[in-house]
Amino acid sequence: MDFITELYPLLKTFPKEEQFGLTSQLKRSAISIPSNIAEGYGRNSKNDFIRFLNIAMASLFETQTQLEIAFRLEFINKTDYTKQFEQTREIERMLSSFIQSIKNNQ
Repeated sequence: MDFITELYPLLKTFPKEEQFGLTSQLKRSAISIPSNIAEGYGRNSKNDFIRFLNIAMASLFETQTQLEIAFRLEFINKTDYTKQFEQTREIERMLSSFIQSIKNNQ
C-alpha cells in the first residue's frame, strides 16, 4: 500500500497522452498486488491464499516491467525509477518469503 501511495504522485507527471495507456496500466497492476493479497486472505483456504499470493507476485512483475518501460521512455528519471524499483524488489522478497512460509506450514 505504501508503494502505491508513493507511485500515484509520480504517475501524475507522465504525459497526458499516456493517461489511458501506460499510466492506467501501471495503476492497475500496482493496485492488483495488495488487492490479490487481501482477496486470497479472505478465502480462508491456504491453497487459495497461496494462489492469490502468486497472482500478486505476477502483478508485481508486471509493475516492474512497466516501470522499466516508463524509465526507458523517459517518463521518470533514474532516481525515481531506482527508488520505485527497489521498493518492488523488497515487496518481491517479502511475498516470496511469505509464500514459502505458508507452504512450509501446510
